Amino acid sequence: MSMYHEGQRVLQDRFDGRRLSDVLEAHRRHDTFTDADAEMIRSAPFFFLATAHGDSVDCSIKGGNPGFVRITGPGTLEFPDYDGNSMFRSLGNILRSPAVGLLFVRFDGSSTKLRINGRAEIVDDPAVVAAHPGAKLVVRVTAQHIYPNCPRYVPDMQTVAPSKYAPAPGRAAPPPEWKSRDYIQPALPADWKKWHEPL
Repeated sequence: MSMYHEGQRVLQDRFDGRRLSDVLEAHRRHDTFTDADAEMIRSAPFFFLATAHGDSVDCSIKGGNPGFVRITGPGTLEFPDYDGNSMFRSLGNILRSPAVGLLFVRFDGSSTKLRINGRAEIVDDPAVVAAHPGAKLVVRVTAQHIYPNCPRYVPDMQTVAPSKYAPAPGRAAPPPEWKSRDYIQPALPADWKKWHEPL
């Protein structure tokens, strides 16, 4: 199955890019993780997730301590859904339309970016969820197209510290400031405090 659809082909043909696109697909696209892919995924403190259902399109950042995204098979990975704002924009889209895009990027100006397009499912099996400390649910992604590409246009930025909100065994994640606002307090889920207790 090609990683290009008709709309992409129209623009490739308009700008004489079909030959280059075909060469890149033949030499770079794969559907199982390489060692380099696995290293980037396992060391990532965040990635970007794109989902869509009809006119509901969403792109969000998913973060945690390195290792929070786990490779579970040759072309599958899992990541936890942590406590958030209760809108479930990404997971709600996945419930209706499982197509997802993941982008792993290091803002060091030199590392290859990693794109993963595939099909996602929400896993609520208690054993699977418990294996991801601090998770409410787990998202499992089966890759269809894994595509590393160049870091051109990625800025070189220094990472100073991981997020203090990322769940970690033995440490309580502090609640975000917005949960203390007067208009938010009455609307918070009944169990919201449990997500800020030590794991």
